[in-house]
Amino acid sequence: MALIISVANQKGGVGKTTTVINLGASLAAAEKKILIVDFDPQTNCTSGFGFSRRSENPTIYDLLTERASAEETVVKSELPNLSIICGSISLAGAEVELANLEKGRETILKNILEPLRRDYDYILIDCPPSLGLLTINALAASDALLIPIQAEYFAMEGVSELIRTIERVRESINPRLTIKGVLLTMVDERTNLARQVMEEVKHHFGSKVYKTYIPRNVRLAEAPSFGKPIIFYDIASRGAQSYLKITEEFLAREV
Repeated sequence: MALIISVANQKGGVGKTTTVINLGASLAAAEKKILIVDFDPQTNCTSGFGFSRRSENPTIYDLLTERASAEETVVKSELPNLSIICGSISLAGAEVELANLEKGRETILKNILEPLRRDYDYILIDCPPSLGLLTINALAASDALLIPIQAEYFAMEGVSELIRTIERVRESINPRLTIKGVLLTMVDERTNLARQVMEEVKHHFGSKVYKTYIPRNVRLAEAPSFGKPIIFYDIASRGAQSYLKITEEFLAREV
């Protein structure tokens, strides 16, 4: 049975999609069966795996609106052990459609993913940078949450609201939801600010913070434009080596 993990932070540009792509690929390389769900209307996760945003294949939006089945929507990537449910810009309007439902609007994604759990070891959900109904659906469907936090000024801005949202979801929809880990991203070790932010995050989240962090890395930033995870674009880069170490730490916490 898959562990379902949402990768979420309401603040944009923190490395959320980069983490889904590269953690997912590294887990697949470690022979884990992975399903990626691109639940962000920006669909960067979809293109980051080399799939076209304009593909005629069914997307997560078609699955949400019952225009397609899970079997039709899940597609295999070029990576062994890794499949993806592609995103759609139509998700931007799905918030309104979900809001108009009288009941069950927070658990639609949960009902969709539940039958797929038996086929994978991990299901990773790339959430939008907001705390709307899409993110609520993702949290309701998940066993755990991974929070990427950028090591820059105002890094903790918005995280307190995310924590309050998690508590509300626990109380009303999904009591099993836990914080699996906090990942520091875009770290520039040369600056005092980065070190101060890292200390602040560790003080706030304690042992939840991964010991490995993701540095600023040009090759890591380039990889999505080639539709490849970093381990297939440049495995020798610092970005690739950092995500491989994160994967080791991630799996070690499962033992």
